[in-house]
Formats: sequence, structure tokens, C-alpha cells
Amino acid sequence: MSAPARVLVVDDSPTMRGLISAVLNADPEVRVVGQAADAFEARQAIKQLDPDVVTLDIEMPNMNGLEFLEKIMRLRPMPVIMVSTLTHRGAEATIAALEIGAFDCVGKPHAGDPNPFDGLVDKVKAAARSQRKAMITTNRTAAPAVGAASEYRAGRKIIAIGASTGGVEALIAVLQKFPPRCPPTVITQHMPHTFTKSFAERLNRLCAPAVEEATDGARLEVGKIYLAPGGERHLQVANAVAPCCRLVDREPVNGHRPSVDVLFDSVAELAGRNAIGVILTGMGRDGAAGLQKMRHAGARTFGQNEKTCVVYGMPRVAYELGAVETQLPLGSIGEEILKAAAARKEGIE
Repeated sequence: MSAPARVLVVDDSPTMRGLISAVLNADPEVRVVGQAADAFEARQAIKQLDPDVVTLDIEMPNMNGLEFLEKIMRLRPMPVIMVSTLTHRGAEATIAALEIGAFDCVGKPHAGDPNPFDGLVDKVKAAARSQRKAMITTNRTAAPAVGAASEYRAGRKIIAIGASTGGVEALIAVLQKFPPRCPPTVITQHMPHTFTKSFAERLNRLCAPAVEEATDGARLEVGKIYLAPGGERHLQVANAVAPCCRLVDREPVNGHRPSVDVLFDSVAELAGRNAIGVILTGMGRDGAAGLQKMRHAGARTFGQNEKTCVVYGMPRVAYELGAVETQLPLGSIGEEILKAAAARKEGIE
């Protein structure tokens, strides 16, 4: 048995530190080695304890979690999991933290929550296993890939993308390559329900196309990107005559709601050969079977390669299933999507 993941818990609330520590210490593969009430205590604890993973509160006195995260990533990169209140302000700060290089995020539980910090243990284990020692840097002002963008013919394809841990950085890197009149694009990113609206707003500011949180019945239009709302319903596409978003009430699939598999299955059925599927960094296997269905239906399919993944889980399973036609480094995926969207297939366009 490998050594337990060693965790430092940083939060200004003694109650919250105790709750997080109790949740983590309940698993024999995780051990909380220290606690800190603010960034200054945390800095000393990191030097003394050299933890594998840090859980970090967003809102703290003296120096907030975002400022401290920037210092960690610049001076001593390590996996950090952000712990945030489920508010709009907390969500915006968390999205910024994920963009800086935080490994993942969890929301603080509300009163009466039967499963406080659900998923935290798995995220800590994945963070400890990851070999990531420095954040992936993305060019925040990157221009679209001009050659590929100029070849794209509006209205020919639907793009479907799935991502989980590490997906904030990965999606920014991919979508910043898209031109204003990109193919209609639907995305499922595993993220707490209060965070996806802020993430959509963030993407809308950073990218040339319009990005919005998907709503039920929203028509798929050229130049628009639709992000699945987190937590409550699955995103599908429907209606062959006038393709649109559908938000459906179903049980979680692969432990997730929304699920990438649910999205990819619907795209395979609706668009077939006129679709492009992309699976990016993430834990688990969600999206692998759906991407395989898309490929069998004639869609082009791409997967992020191991070297550029924060967690090579979802793309690995998809690749091993034969669902991934082409595996690429993150920096090449956006341009390759546009090339595929511009390509003609005999009898299709």
C-alpha cells in the first residue's frame, strides 16, 4: 500500500478546518498533517510539513486565498484544492483560482447538508497522484488560429466537448482559438452548480464567440457556445430540424450530473457525421463511452494527450476504448477542431 496523501488544511474557521480534517482523515489513504488559519501560518506549515496537497479557503483575513494561491504557484507549485462558498462572489474567485492553476474546487456545505464535502477525498487522492508541479499557462490574449478559422464554413458542424478536473484552463486554451462565427458548441464541464454561470461569464469575456450557460430550448447557433449548468440536470441536444439544447432530469451518470456521456450520446444520435467530439482532462471515465458512440456514428473525435492533462483519466479511458481518433497536446486542439469543422465529407456537405 502506498503512503497516505499528506494534506494541509487552510481555513480561517476552526469549525471548517475540523470538518474538512474529519472528512479527509476518515479515509485511510489520506492524512491531514497540519492546519492553518491564514496565509502566513500556511506558508510556515508548507515549509515545515511539505504536504502533498493543500486545501485552501478563498476568503481569509490578511491575505485572501487567491493572492496566496498566486504565490504558491509562482514560488512552490503544488496541487491546491480551493474551498469556496457557494455564492456568486465565491464562484467568480474560484474560477479565477482554477485559471491560475488550482487543481480543483469544492463548495462549502450548507446547513443540513447530508454529504458535506462530497467528492473532496477523491479529489485529494487524484491531486496527490498527479505529477503536476507547475500550472499550465495559457495565453489570455491568444488570437484565433487564422488559417483554420478562415476556412470554416458556418453551420456545417456541431462541436461537443467534455472536461472535468483541469478543464477551466483547458477550455480557455481551446476556446480562445475559436473565431467569432465558430461552429455551434456544447460543453459539459464537471463543476458545482453555482460555479458554471460564473465560468460561462468568464469564458464570454475571454473568447471571441458568445458563451452562455445553456438553457432549455436554446437554439444552437453559429458563433455561440453553450455550457451545461452544473449539478441539477443533464445537457443534451435535440431536434434535427432546428437543433437546440435540452436540459433533462435524470439520475447522475458515472456519478455526474451533468454527464459528458449523456451529452455525447445525444450529439451522436442527432448529428452523426456532422459532429466533432472532444474529451479533455478529467478524473474517471465519463464521456469515454459517449465519444465512442460519436466515432461509430461517423464524427471526428479528439482527445487531450497525457503530457498536457492535469489528470489523464477521461481521455485515457476514451483512448483505450478506441473512441479517440486523434490524440493531441492541448495547444493544438482548438486549431484541429476548426480544421475538422472546415473539412468536407463526400455526400455530407
